[in-house]
Amino acid sequence: MSAVAVTVVCLVYAPIAMTELWPYATPGAPAIGEWLLGRSVSPEFVADAVRDRMGPYGRSLVPLIVHSVLGGLLMLLGPVQLLSAVRRRVRLHRIAGTVFAGTVYVSMAGAALYLLRTPPAEAFSGAAFWIVLATILVGTVGSVTFGILAAVRGFPDLHQRWMLLCYGFLMTAPLLRLEWGALPALYPGLSLQDINRVAIMHLGALVAFGALLASRALDRRTDIPGLSGTWAPGPVLVAAHLAGAAGLGWITYAFLDQGTQGRRLLVAYLVPYVLTYAVIALRAARARSAGATWGREEWRLHLAAQCLAPAFSAVTVPVLERTMGLDRLTSLVAGVGIGAGMLSYAAVVVVSLRLVHGREVLRRQREFADLPTGPATATPVGAGGVAGAGEHR
Repeated sequence: MSAVAVTVVCLVYAPIAMTELWPYATPGAPAIGEWLLGRSVSPEFVADAVRDRMGPYGRSLVPLIVHSVLGGLLMLLGPVQLLSAVRRRVRLHRIAGTVFAGTVYVSMAGAALYLLRTPPAEAFSGAAFWIVLATILVGTVGSVTFGILAAVRGFPDLHQRWMLLCYGFLMTAPLLRLEWGALPALYPGLSLQDINRVAIMHLGALVAFGALLASRALDRRTDIPGLSGTWAPGPVLVAAHLAGAAGLGWITYAFLDQGTQGRRLLVAYLVPYVLTYAVIALRAARARSAGATWGREEWRLHLAAQCLAPAFSAVTVPVLERTMGLDRLTSLVAGVGIGAGMLSYAAVVVVSLRLVHGREVLRRQREFADLPTGPATATPVGAGGVAGAGEHR
């Protein structure tokens, strides 16, 4: 059901992505996304969005067209990759995967040119949105690169995790458009810039969480040879919870200090965060009860990352204020917007190291088992040397 839902979203969004920038290149050109948004929200909502984007997009129109058209192609290639992997169509999966990886690099290069040419304060929806976009770009490129390396080195389980995370980051684009259509009903009167601020409070966390759920659903192994113990023991989880509680308390206080807008953003962050935490904690407990040592280990590693995300965001906020000269609210939105996604990325790195370490332990155990166990017989030197050598052989 999840695969079907993702496929439907991708098929619907692909033509929207490919035509999104036509009006900026040729005024009056049709754009499916603008047409749908104008009828689901209002023409004025769309007009404000277009007006805010005219300047930033106009300076980097060609790279953005490359990015959006290839982004639409990625929406089509993603389901092909997922379904071919599930159905074990190896040749199709490899061919589509090669095209997919190359398309990711070229598409993200177009987005990178836009970000490099556009100062954060002048970007569409402001500096916070620019920071979140840059983080997603780095996460997408890093994920597909690690996925390629895992496939080349013969780690299909790691390849699967990294490619799912990569596609999760790509899914922020269609999910953001869905929020453009849905959130104005919940918050009438908000501009698109404010809607974007609400959306980035949780989008990165949700797509990374979706990639985790997909990875665990496809990995049915209860234990893995070579893995023993845990990298997330009780004291580590306790420390992570304490750090996360401190970070969460600071974030809550900081948002409440920003008035109505701060409270709205805090709710957009806290509700998905609490639900995600509850699901991960419950899955870890169920894996423990079922004796699934590997499932329990992966859930616990992601639980530790989930706890540390608010602490990471709390530390990031003053850094953004001082290094980029941002105000407190913008730094809060940016710091919280990238926190969960970056910590989920870090969790996949740790999971990868855990699997690689386990395989290295298993390899050394096999090498040790292949060594001769008996003591070597010494051959005397002298007249009986030849006979002794023959008997030894």
